[in-house]
Amino acid sequence: MSVRKLKPITPGQRFRVVNGFDAITTDKPEKSLLAPKKRSGGRNSQGRMTMRYKGGGHKRRYRIIDFKRTKVGIPAEVASIQYDPNRTAFIALLNYQDGEKTYIIAQNGLQVGQTVVSGEGASPEIGNAMPLANIPLGTIISCVELRPGQGAVMARSAGAFAQLMARDGKFATIKLPSGETRLILVTCMATIGAVSNSDHQLLVSGKAGRSRWLGRRPRTRPVVMNPVDHPMGGGEGKSSGGHPRSRNGIPAKGFRTRSRTKASNKYILERRKK
Repeated sequence: MSVRKLKPITPGQRFRVVNGFDAITTDKPEKSLLAPKKRSGGRNSQGRMTMRYKGGGHKRRYRIIDFKRTKVGIPAEVASIQYDPNRTAFIALLNYQDGEKTYIIAQNGLQVGQTVVSGEGASPEIGNAMPLANIPLGTIISCVELRPGQGAVMARSAGAFAQLMARDGKFATIKLPSGETRLILVTCMATIGAVSNSDHQLLVSGKAGRSRWLGRRPRTRPVVMNPVDHPMGGGEGKSSGGHPRSRNGIPAKGFRTRSRTKASNKYILERRKK
């Protein structure tokens, strides 16, 4: 993992920091695992804009990722580590012994030629997926399921990881990347190791155009709007916006919006840090 700072030969490159892509081994994706990716541009079925600040962006094809790791006990060789335009993490192409190919989220340290396996009988090594009941306490994990058979939903972003803290009966205690500590069933699957591309947080786009390539349109600050457009708009000159709040008037920056009667509250032992 490394980053490169470009020479300031143009204004857009002056501050730009790009990924070194040391871990990437090929630039050709597996054709059988590609799917079309339609974009809405923030419009609904009537063609009206219902989501602001979306639109444009480079054309992409979706890489079909195996988040469930259901091929239990069948060893697979890591054929390549690849870039995925749809996510911050790198992905790994697996060649199973029965001839099937799948993509998975690549863990930090996963090497080409390495063998990975999933299931209860797997050893706790990087890239292997197994139930929380079989993972040693204190292990760094990622791609964690929330419900058995659902597929990985937590700790999937670049550099993200969770930690298995304890086990008690049918529940395991997990410390999540947000700082939240919660209970998850021990039958849920998780992958050993932290997610790859941990240097993603160090990247600097360098110019506004790169945000447009990612499909992000310019965002207008609420303070510069008119009162008809936003609760924080209006005023003479550079007046502050008062209390920070959303377009609908819901306070921001510290105001808790989670329901106090939500059913999953009993599984959260410690709330995430502010």
